[in-house]
Amino acid sequence: MLRFNCEQKTFEISGIKVGGKPLEQPTVLIGSIFYRKHKIVQDEDKGVFDKTRAEKLINLQEEFSDKTGNPCMLDVVGATSDSLIKYLTFTSEVSKCPLLIDGITPQIRIEGLKYIDEVGLSERVIYNSITPDYKQEELEAIKKYKVKNAIILSYYPKDFTSRGRIKIVKELIPKVNIFIDNIMVDTCVLDIPSLGSACKSIYNIKNELGYPSGCGPHNAIETWRGLKTKMGKQARIPSMASVAVLSAAIGADFILYGPIEEAEYIFPSIALVDAAYAQLSIENGVRPNKNHPIFKIS
Repeated sequence: MLRFNCEQKTFEISGIKVGGKPLEQPTVLIGSIFYRKHKIVQDEDKGVFDKTRAEKLINLQEEFSDKTGNPCMLDVVGATSDSLIKYLTFTSEVSKCPLLIDGITPQIRIEGLKYIDEVGLSERVIYNSITPDYKQEELEAIKKYKVKNAIILSYYPKDFTSRGRIKIVKELIPKVNIFIDNIMVDTCVLDIPSLGSACKSIYNIKNELGYPSGCGPHNAIETWRGLKTKMGKQARIPSMASVAVLSAAIGADFILYGPIEEAEYIFPSIALVDAAYAQLSIENGVRPNKNHPIFKIS
Protein backbone atom coordinates (compact mmCIF):
# COMPACT_ATOMS: atom_id res chain seq x y z
CA MET A 1 0.00 0.00 0.00
CA LEU A 2 1.41 3.37 -1.13
CA ARG A 3 4.59 1.82 -2.45
CA PHE A 4 6.53 3.71 -5.10
CA ASN A 5 8.93 2.68 -7.84
CA CYS A 6 11.64 5.22 -7.06
CA GLU A 7 13.41 6.51 -3.97
CA GLN A 8 11.43 9.16 -2.12
CA LYS A 9 13.16 12.49 -1.60
CA THR A 10 12.97 14.10 1.85
CA PHE A 11 13.83 17.75 2.36
CA GLU A 12 14.34 19.64 5.60
CA ILE A 13 13.33 23.29 5.58
CA SER A 14 13.86 25.32 8.74
CA GLY A 15 13.65 22.17 10.85
CA ILE A 16 10.55 20.77 9.12
CA LYS A 17 10.85 17.58 7.07
CA VAL A 18 8.67 17.14 4.01
CA GLY A 19 8.55 14.16 1.67
CA GLY A 20 9.56 10.55 2.08
CA LYS A 21 7.32 7.54 2.69
CA PRO A 22 3.73 8.50 3.63
CA LEU A 23 3.40 5.57 6.03
CA GLU A 24 6.32 6.86 8.10
CA GLN A 25 6.40 10.65 7.64
CA PRO A 26 3.43 12.73 8.88
CA THR A 27 1.71 15.08 6.45
CA VAL A 28 2.88 18.70 6.57
CA LEU A 29 -0.07 21.09 6.87
CA ILE A 30 0.11 24.63 5.50
CA GLY A 31 -2.40 27.28 6.50
CA SER A 32 -2.87 30.51 4.55
CA ILE A 33 -2.87 33.91 6.26
CA PHE A 34 -3.54 37.44 4.93
CA TYR A 35 -5.33 35.92 1.94
CA ARG A 36 -7.83 37.92 -0.13
CA LYS A 37 -10.71 39.20 2.01
CA HIS A 38 -9.17 37.80 5.20
CA LYS A 39 -11.12 39.48 8.00
CA ILE A 40 -7.99 40.30 10.01
CA VAL A 41 -6.76 42.58 7.18
CA GLN A 42 -7.99 46.18 7.16
CA ASP A 43 -6.04 47.40 4.12
CA GLU A 44 -4.73 44.81 1.65
CA ASP A 45 -2.61 47.31 -0.30
CA LYS A 46 -0.84 48.85 2.69
CA GLY A 47 -0.68 45.69 4.75
CA VAL A 48 -2.65 47.00 7.73
CA PHE A 49 -3.95 44.15 9.87
CA ASP A 50 -4.97 43.14 13.38
CA LYS A 51 -1.71 41.84 14.87
CA THR A 52 -3.38 40.37 17.95
CA ARG A 53 -5.80 38.27 15.93
CA ALA A 54 -3.09 37.27 13.46
CA GLU A 55 -0.84 36.01 16.26
CA LYS A 56 -3.73 34.06 17.78
CA LEU A 57 -4.33 32.31 14.47
CA ILE A 58 -0.66 31.43 14.07
CA ASN A 59 -0.63 30.12 17.64
CA LEU A 60 -3.78 28.09 16.90
CA GLN A 61 -2.07 26.30 14.03
CA GLU A 62 1.05 25.64 16.09
CA GLU A 63 -1.04 24.41 19.01
CA PHE A 64 -2.71 21.78 16.83
CA SER A 65 0.62 20.93 15.24
CA ASP A 66 1.94 20.17 18.72
CA LYS A 67 -1.19 18.19 19.64
CA THR A 68 -1.17 16.02 16.53
CA GLY A 69 2.48 15.76 15.52
CA ASN A 70 1.74 17.10 12.04
CA PRO A 71 4.39 19.68 11.10
CA CYS A 72 3.15 23.06 9.91
CA MET A 73 4.12 25.91 7.62
CA LEU A 74 2.61 29.33 6.87
CA ASP A 75 1.45 30.44 3.45
CA VAL A 76 1.92 34.24 3.58
CA VAL A 77 -0.19 35.97 0.92
CA GLY A 78 0.38 39.58 -0.14
CA ALA A 79 -1.62 41.78 -2.53
CA THR A 80 1.26 44.25 -2.89
CA SER A 81 5.00 44.18 -2.23
CA ASP A 82 4.54 46.57 0.71
CA SER A 83 1.92 44.37 2.34
CA LEU A 84 3.84 41.15 1.67
CA ILE A 85 6.99 42.57 3.29
CA LYS A 86 5.01 43.66 6.36
CA TYR A 87 3.40 40.24 6.64
CA LEU A 88 6.73 38.46 6.27
CA THR A 89 8.26 40.68 8.94
CA PHE A 90 5.45 39.90 11.35
CA THR A 91 5.21 36.16 10.72
CA SER A 92 8.98 35.66 10.93
CA GLU A 93 8.97 37.30 14.36
CA VAL A 94 6.03 35.44 15.90
CA SER A 95 6.70 31.99 14.42
CA LYS A 96 9.72 29.83 13.63
CA CYS A 97 8.02 27.69 11.00
CA PRO A 98 8.85 27.83 7.27
CA LEU A 99 7.17 30.66 5.34
CA LEU A 100 5.75 30.42 1.84
CA ILE A 101 6.19 33.64 -0.15
CA ASP A 102 2.86 33.91 -1.92
CA GLY A 103 2.52 37.33 -3.54
CA ILE A 104 -0.24 37.46 -6.13
CA THR A 105 2.15 38.49 -8.96
CA PRO A 106 5.73 37.52 -9.81
CA GLN A 107 6.96 41.06 -9.18
CA ILE A 108 5.45 41.11 -5.69
CA ARG A 109 7.09 37.78 -4.89
CA ILE A 110 10.44 39.03 -6.22
CA GLU A 111 10.26 42.08 -3.94
CA GLY A 112 9.54 39.69 -1.10
CA LEU A 113 12.65 37.67 -1.99
CA LYS A 114 14.76 40.82 -1.98
CA TYR A 115 13.53 41.69 1.51
CA ILE A 116 14.07 38.14 2.77
CA ASP A 117 17.66 38.26 1.53
CA GLU A 118 18.26 41.58 3.28
CA VAL A 119 17.09 40.25 6.65
CA GLY A 120 18.80 36.86 6.31
CA LEU A 121 15.76 34.57 6.04
CA SER A 122 16.42 33.01 2.62
CA GLU A 123 16.88 29.49 3.95
CA ARG A 124 13.57 29.63 5.79
CA VAL A 125 11.28 30.63 2.92
CA ILE A 126 9.63 28.66 0.12
CA TYR A 127 8.85 30.38 -3.16
CA ASN A 128 5.19 29.78 -4.00
CA SER A 129 5.11 29.12 -6.83
CA ILE A 130 6.84 28.50 -10.16
CA THR A 131 4.31 27.89 -12.93
CA PRO A 132 4.82 26.69 -16.52
CA ASP A 133 4.45 30.31 -17.72
CA TYR A 134 7.05 31.61 -15.24
CA LYS A 135 9.03 34.78 -15.93
CA GLN A 136 12.77 34.38 -16.39
CA GLU A 137 13.28 37.19 -13.89
CA GLU A 138 11.71 34.93 -11.24
CA LEU A 139 14.43 32.31 -11.64
CA GLU A 140 17.09 35.01 -11.75
CA ALA A 141 15.77 36.49 -8.49
CA ILE A 142 15.62 33.06 -6.84
CA LYS A 143 19.27 32.55 -7.78
CA LYS A 144 20.34 36.08 -6.81
CA TYR A 145 18.69 35.97 -3.38
CA LYS A 146 19.87 32.42 -2.67
CA VAL A 147 16.45 30.87 -2.10
CA LYS A 148 16.80 27.10 -2.09
CA ASN A 149 13.17 26.05 -1.63
CA ALA A 150 10.29 26.37 -4.10
CA ILE A 151 6.96 24.90 -5.09
CA ILE A 152 6.26 23.97 -8.70
CA LEU A 153 2.58 24.42 -9.61
CA SER A 154 1.53 21.94 -12.30
CA TYR A 155 -1.08 24.22 -13.85
CA TYR A 156 -1.12 23.29 -17.54
CA PRO A 157 -4.39 24.38 -19.21
CA LYS A 158 -3.44 22.75 -22.53
CA ASP A 159 -3.68 19.33 -20.89
CA PHE A 160 -5.28 19.59 -17.44
CA THR A 161 -5.26 15.84 -16.86
CA SER A 162 -3.05 13.80 -14.57
CA ARG A 163 -0.94 12.98 -17.65
CA GLY A 164 -0.59 16.65 -18.52
CA ARG A 165 0.41 17.53 -14.97
CA ILE A 166 3.28 15.06 -14.77
CA LYS A 167 4.39 16.00 -18.29
CA ILE A 168 4.78 19.66 -17.38
CA VAL A 169 6.47 18.84 -14.06
CA LYS A 170 9.04 16.74 -15.91
CA GLU A 171 9.69 19.71 -18.19
CA LEU A 172 9.97 22.23 -15.36
CA ILE A 173 12.22 20.36 -12.94
CA PRO A 174 15.39 20.47 -15.09
CA LYS A 175 14.90 24.22 -15.58
CA VAL A 176 14.57 25.06 -11.90
CA ASN A 177 16.69 22.53 -10.03
CA ILE A 178 19.82 24.30 -11.26
CA PHE A 179 19.04 27.01 -8.68
CA ILE A 180 16.73 25.26 -6.25
CA ASP A 181 17.74 22.42 -3.94
CA ASN A 182 14.34 21.55 -2.47
CA ILE A 183 11.47 21.23 -4.93
CA MET A 184 7.91 20.54 -3.83
CA VAL A 185 5.15 19.88 -6.38
CA ASP A 186 1.62 21.30 -6.06
CA THR A 187 -0.56 19.25 -8.40
CA CYS A 188 -3.11 22.08 -8.71
CA VAL A 189 -6.74 21.92 -7.65
CA LEU A 190 -9.16 24.44 -9.13
CA ASP A 191 -12.52 22.74 -8.60
CA ILE A 192 -14.11 19.39 -7.75
CA PRO A 193 -13.35 17.63 -11.07
CA SER A 194 -9.69 18.70 -10.97
CA LEU A 195 -9.31 17.30 -7.45
CA GLY A 196 -9.38 13.73 -8.77
CA SER A 197 -6.66 14.41 -11.33
CA ALA A 198 -4.59 16.28 -8.76
CA CYS A 199 -4.75 13.36 -6.32
CA LYS A 200 -3.75 10.87 -9.00
CA SER A 201 -0.89 13.20 -9.94
CA ILE A 202 0.39 13.22 -6.35
CA TYR A 203 0.79 9.45 -6.55
CA ASN A 204 2.25 9.51 -10.06
CA ILE A 205 4.84 12.18 -9.30
CA LYS A 206 6.00 10.38 -6.18
CA ASN A 207 6.00 7.08 -8.04
CA GLU A 208 7.98 8.32 -11.07
CA LEU A 209 10.05 11.21 -9.71
CA GLY A 210 10.07 10.88 -5.92
CA TYR A 211 9.57 14.57 -5.20
CA PRO A 212 7.44 15.73 -2.25
CA SER A 213 3.97 16.35 -3.67
CA GLY A 214 0.70 17.77 -2.44
CA CYS A 215 -2.07 20.17 -3.36
CA GLY A 216 -4.55 22.76 -2.16
CA PRO A 217 -7.76 20.67 -2.02
CA HIS A 218 -9.74 23.44 -0.34
CA ASN A 219 -10.09 25.11 -3.77
CA ALA A 220 -12.56 22.36 -4.68
CA ILE A 221 -14.82 23.56 -1.87
CA GLU A 222 -14.29 27.28 -2.39
CA THR A 223 -15.49 26.94 -6.01
CA TRP A 224 -18.41 24.58 -5.25
CA ARG A 225 -21.31 26.82 -6.20
CA GLY A 226 -24.06 24.53 -4.97
CA LEU A 227 -22.51 23.82 -1.59
CA LYS A 228 -24.51 26.30 0.51
CA THR A 229 -27.59 26.56 -1.69
CA LYS A 230 -28.11 22.82 -2.20
CA MET A 231 -26.39 21.28 0.80
CA GLY A 232 -26.63 23.96 3.47
CA LYS A 233 -24.01 25.91 5.43
CA GLN A 234 -23.39 22.95 7.74
CA ALA A 235 -21.86 20.99 4.84
CA ARG A 236 -18.81 23.21 4.44
CA ILE A 237 -16.69 22.00 7.37
CA PRO A 238 -17.07 18.25 6.76
CA SER A 239 -16.48 18.85 3.04
CA MET A 240 -13.25 20.77 3.75
CA ALA A 241 -12.09 17.97 6.02
CA SER A 242 -13.03 15.35 3.44
CA VAL A 243 -10.99 16.82 0.58
CA ALA A 244 -7.98 17.18 2.88
CA VAL A 245 -8.34 13.56 4.00
CA LEU A 246 -8.65 12.40 0.39
CA SER A 247 -5.33 14.09 -0.43
CA ALA A 248 -3.59 12.59 2.60
CA ALA A 249 -4.94 9.12 1.88
CA ILE A 250 -3.43 9.12 -1.61
CA GLY A 251 -0.01 9.96 -0.15
CA ALA A 252 0.25 13.77 -0.13
CA ASP A 253 3.41 14.95 1.62
CA PHE A 254 1.92 18.37 2.25
CA ILE A 255 -1.50 19.96 2.08
CA LEU A 256 -2.26 23.64 1.56
CA TYR A 257 -5.46 23.38 3.56
CA GLY A 258 -6.69 26.95 3.06
CA PRO A 259 -7.60 29.56 5.69
CA ILE A 260 -5.54 29.14 8.83
CA GLU A 261 -8.73 29.41 10.91
CA GLU A 262 -9.58 25.87 9.85
CA ALA A 263 -6.57 24.33 11.59
CA GLU A 264 -8.71 23.14 14.50
CA TYR A 265 -10.52 20.53 12.41
CA ILE A 266 -8.06 19.92 9.57
CA PHE A 267 -5.17 18.84 11.84
CA PRO A 268 -7.19 16.18 13.73
CA SER A 269 -8.61 14.83 10.45
CA ILE A 270 -5.18 14.41 8.86
CA ALA A 271 -3.58 13.13 12.06
CA LEU A 272 -6.16 10.34 12.07
CA VAL A 273 -5.13 9.28 8.54
CA ASP A 274 -1.43 9.45 9.38
CA ALA A 275 -1.94 7.42 12.56
CA ALA A 276 -3.91 4.73 10.71
CA TYR A 277 -1.25 4.42 8.02
CA ALA A 278 1.56 4.40 10.58
CA GLN A 279 0.21 1.14 11.95
CA LEU A 280 0.89 -0.43 8.56
CA SER A 281 4.46 0.84 8.80
CA ILE A 282 4.82 -0.75 12.24
CA GLU A 283 3.48 -4.05 10.86
CA ASN A 284 6.26 -3.85 8.25
CA GLY A 285 8.87 -3.45 10.97
CA VAL A 286 9.40 0.32 10.71
CA ARG A 287 8.49 2.31 13.81
CA PRO A 288 7.76 6.04 13.34
CA ASN A 289 9.46 8.51 15.67
CA LYS A 290 7.89 9.41 19.00
CA ASN A 291 6.38 12.66 17.69
CA HIS A 292 4.33 10.92 14.99
CA PRO A 293 0.53 11.36 15.22
CA ILE A 294 0.06 7.68 16.09
CA PHE A 295 1.71 8.33 19.45
CA LYS A 296 0.21 11.79 20.09
CA ILE A 297 -3.50 11.78 19.29
CA SER A 298 -4.73 9.02 21.61
